[in-house]
Amino acid sequence: MSDVTPPRPSRARESMPAWFYALVLVRRGDRFLLVEETDHGGGWYVPAGRVEPGESLTDAALREVREEAGIDVRLTGVYRCEHTVFDEGVRLRVIFAAEPVDETPPKSIPDEHTLRADWFTPEEAGSLRLRADEVSSLLALAAATLPAALDVVRSIVR
Repeated sequence: MSDVTPPRPSRARESMPAWFYALVLVRRGDRFLLVEETDHGGGWYVPAGRVEPGESLTDAALREVREEAGIDVRLTGVYRCEHTVFDEGVRLRVIFAAEPVDETPPKSIPDEHTLRADWFTPEEAGSLRLRADEVSSLLALAAATLPAALDVVRSIVR
């Protein structure tokens, strides 16, 4: 394998809008961290959000958990990357695995990000008003699958 960068095409291609998101499945024993959202119609969801300009996917994941749930986590792996093509552009979502760094309880006072956060088993989550059906399938994925190594996601800053 060569470290030489291939030449760029002589004709520029039309740019395409792209949106990047970090979703974080935070696990403590048999329980997962969920946040009750104020936007997107409300309901419980995993800590998640868009990557801000100049931010890496991993930095966005850590920030979103801190903002939405009020705790700090350590990223431990990646469950999957999802690339979705729409007529208006593309979306890339990276679904991270994480664990809390300490026993700090999740937030219980609403703010501009979320109403509150708490720990749930996948079964308990099934009785909540979820923001989307995918929450149950994401928790099932995390409960049954070991994540890939975190180094599958690499940020290159130029």
